[in-house]
Amino acid sequence: MNFNESLEELRKVSKKRKFDQTVDLIINLKDFDPRRDSLNTFAILPHLSVKKKVAAFLEKPSSHAYSITKGDLEKIAQTDLKKLIREYDFFIANAKLMPFIAQKFGKVLGIAGKMPDPKMGCVLMQENENAIDDIIEKLSKMVKIKAKEASLKIPVGKESMQNKEIAENAQVAIKTVTEALPKKELNIRSVMLKFTMSKPIKIKLK
Repeated sequence: MNFNESLEELRKVSKKRKFDQTVDLIINLKDFDPRRDSLNTFAILPHLSVKKKVAAFLEKPSSHAYSITKGDLEKIAQTDLKKLIREYDFFIANAKLMPFIAQKFGKVLGIAGKMPDPKMGCVLMQENENAIDDIIEKLSKMVKIKAKEASLKIPVGKESMQNKEIAENAQVAIKTVTEALPKKELNIRSVMLKFTMSKPIKIKLK
């Protein structure tokens, strides 16, 4: 089945829930050992599925994101930061504050995978509301992809979204993973789609 057929089948066989289920893309890998082979990337999906929660390390407070100012940084305890890590999906930062952030909280943020990443655009060279809005919009379409085992689960949409939008998100995620794998498509065993509470359905890529 292709993407549209798989999604139609999922909607038929999945019991209707009282919440908007997440659509997960499952990519099963082969000839790939996560202890030896690296896969740590991100995909920017064309269609927004879930608004991400973003916290910002800034020199001045912003009305567009939860703000942790330079003065707050000097007072905040690691236990408070760990609470914020659980609550927020991404952290962005003014570039001027990065040395202090790395020194004081680098280990905690790094282990959680929440250190502001310049490759993802999370480090701001200019601190203004437009720049903050732009990165929040970009992050809301972004999914992190990291292989901890030989099977990836990537959220690519919500049950309430149109099939076309979910399919386009899934295709971008597959392309991103394929390009990041050492043997490209030869490392992909199978691809499936599932809702949060459903069984997965296999997809034919060709």
